[in-house]
Amino acid sequence: MKSFFVITLLAASALAETHGGQAPADSAPTPAMEPGLYAIITTSMGSITARLFEKEAPQTVSNFVALASGTQPWRDPATGAMADRPLYKNLTFDRVIPDYVIQTGDPTNTGRYDCGVRVKDEILPDLQFDRPGRLGIMNFGQPDTGGCQFFITGDAYPELDPSPRNYGYAIFGQVVDGQEIVNRISNVPHDVKGKPRAPVWLVSVKIQRAGPGPAEPAPKKSDAPRKLPKLD
Repeated sequence: MKSFFVITLLAASALAETHGGQAPADSAPTPAMEPGLYAIITTSMGSITARLFEKEAPQTVSNFVALASGTQPWRDPATGAMADRPLYKNLTFDRVIPDYVIQTGDPTNTGRYDCGVRVKDEILPDLQFDRPGRLGIMNFGQPDTGGCQFFITGDAYPELDPSPRNYGYAIFGQVVDGQEIVNRISNVPHDVKGKPRAPVWLVSVKIQRAGPGPAEPAPKKSDAPRKLPKLD
């Protein structure tokens, strides 16, 4: 029994060394989660868990969830046709800047692709880029032009909030586990435009709910007079 334990321990140590001391890319972390909707963002460098702000940014979150699950069609750059499969699968991070952002969601890996999806802006004064780990939707510098591309901040960056010089970006989530992975990705070698010199992969995005879903609104009371049955 003792020899079996030693062999098992050595095998486990060898496995840890093989993966650089971290979990394989396809294994999701299991932090203690408060009730809510979460995105498990699996990358080639580790997993990131983010809570989605479904109450504060319902349209943005709904669009992100639909793109991740394949229920929201998006324009395939290879064919020009609208695809009905999950978008956030086997893509690369096209922009990484230390203490700023990591960006993905573009199948062309250029950061300029129009995926044919638009979502209305949900930029709220109570949600600001005042901490690391904010999830934001990229836009084209004009109202309601967000769609598929998203980013995660590496640090507080108020320059991303609305200002006279900047239209601002909608925040739709917050990293609750794996911010060190965000920082690790942001620090990989990259060119002057922030494109990694070696690909860093967005392997998948899995949507997971913890606890019960949001409560259904109570039915509105009708103001119309109630009809009484006729008496014979």
